[in-house]
Amino acid sequence: MTWDALFGLSNSLALAGWAILFLAPRRDWLLALAGVGLPLLLAAAYTLLVLGHFAAARGDFNSIAGVRALFASDPVLVAGWQHYLAYDLFLGAWVARRLDAAGIARVLQWPVLATCFMFGPAGFLLGLALEGGWRGARALRARAPLAEGLA
Repeated sequence: MTWDALFGLSNSLALAGWAILFLAPRRDWLLALAGVGLPLLLAAAYTLLVLGHFAAARGDFNSIAGVRALFASDPVLVAGWQHYLAYDLFLGAWVARRLDAAGIARVLQWPVLATCFMFGPAGFLLGLALEGGWRGARALRARAPLAEGLA
């Protein structure tokens, strides 16, 4: 398999997981597939690439030039991409489960999931902010009748 083909296969696996998160009904087995199974496959491929190719790659993590040199190696570049794909998908599924548990409608989750898909850490922040705001608003609404009765 060529590095381009492995890159494409990795993208396809991740996109399947994201399609589940965006479009499929929230079933435990589907969330497990999208949030654990597919990231596990990507993590396994990543690990094999790192074990097989990292030592031979030039570069290091000590400077931007060193990282640039590392990613000049196609196997290390594909491994790095798999790293992003696995973590962003895992994180997106985690965020989706939290938003589901908070009772947040799927249509409101879509922008958060899209942000996780494209910009993982920013989506994580957005998801936690939405969840916190949603839970805070629900708590205020729950206390409102009590406050009205005291007035």
